[in-house]
Amino acid sequence: MEILSNLTSTFPTFLLTGIPGLESAHAWISIPFCCLYAIALSGNSMILFVIITHQSLHEPMYYFLSMLSATDLGLTISTMSTTLPILWLNAREISLDSCITQMFFLHGLTFIESGVLMAMAFDRYVAICDPLRYTTILTNFRIIQMGTLMTIRSVVLIVPLLLLLKPLYFCRANVLSHSYCYHPDVIKLACSDTRANSICGLIDLILTTGVDTPCIVFSYILIIRSVLNMASPKERHKVFSTCMSHIGAVAIFYIPMMSLSLVHRYGRSAPKVVHSMMANVYLLLPPVLNPIIYSVKTKQIRKAILSLLLGSKQR
Repeated sequence: MEILSNLTSTFPTFLLTGIPGLESAHAWISIPFCCLYAIALSGNSMILFVIITHQSLHEPMYYFLSMLSATDLGLTISTMSTTLPILWLNAREISLDSCITQMFFLHGLTFIESGVLMAMAFDRYVAICDPLRYTTILTNFRIIQMGTLMTIRSVVLIVPLLLLLKPLYFCRANVLSHSYCYHPDVIKLACSDTRANSICGLIDLILTTGVDTPCIVFSYILIIRSVLNMASPKERHKVFSTCMSHIGAVAIFYIPMMSLSLVHRYGRSAPKVVHSMMANVYLLLPPVLNPIIYSVKTKQIRKAILSLLLGSKQR
């Protein structure tokens, strides 16, 4: 009866899903989730703090890294706000307006993160292929412009997508597949025509991932070509190692995103727990792993974090 209580409703209440089939173990499952959220929040906050407070890190590469950390913090808080209440209190209900608000931040920040990864690829391209003009190309003003454009692009694309949800009529079972609101998941429950929503979603995907991914790939083609032209193998290794953190960040962002899209499109017969786990991995993995990758692989960040931690211990 609870599932069918929103028949023929334009203002439905949706039911979010935790880990299907493991509802009795939600309290125990919340422990690793809390640990992962703590790592994501503390790791990204620490990177933001050291970049702001260390003058030596006031360079384009680290400015972009601070944007990535800020975006990951936003994604973590957005998902945590519904996932933990489900696991702790079985608080599954969410209104359409609350769902739209959550999607604004989740999808909007995802679009921004995609743009930041593209900007970071451009940063690596300029640093390796045109190092003499690096500081003149990537000035502070230009970095602010790039950050502003990424934010504007995200808002311009996400607002029409979400406004198109308001006129929809919902008359099916109101259970969503994930512990947060995900646009393709919501429109599947609508009974009215969703072609406009699907087309708008496709346009958004093309103008974000469809633009950013080829730009990242093209940047690395030029970087590889430049690195291969270097005479010394040691120099090649040293230069290419500066890109490893970014390659890792790109992989942990795009692979789960594409996997979740494929599961939604072609994996309808897959167990519900697969959908749920893929959805959690998609938005939890990048915020957890990005600080670890950049702390381990970037010497300057590692030194700044160690000096912060050791300094605080001494005090």
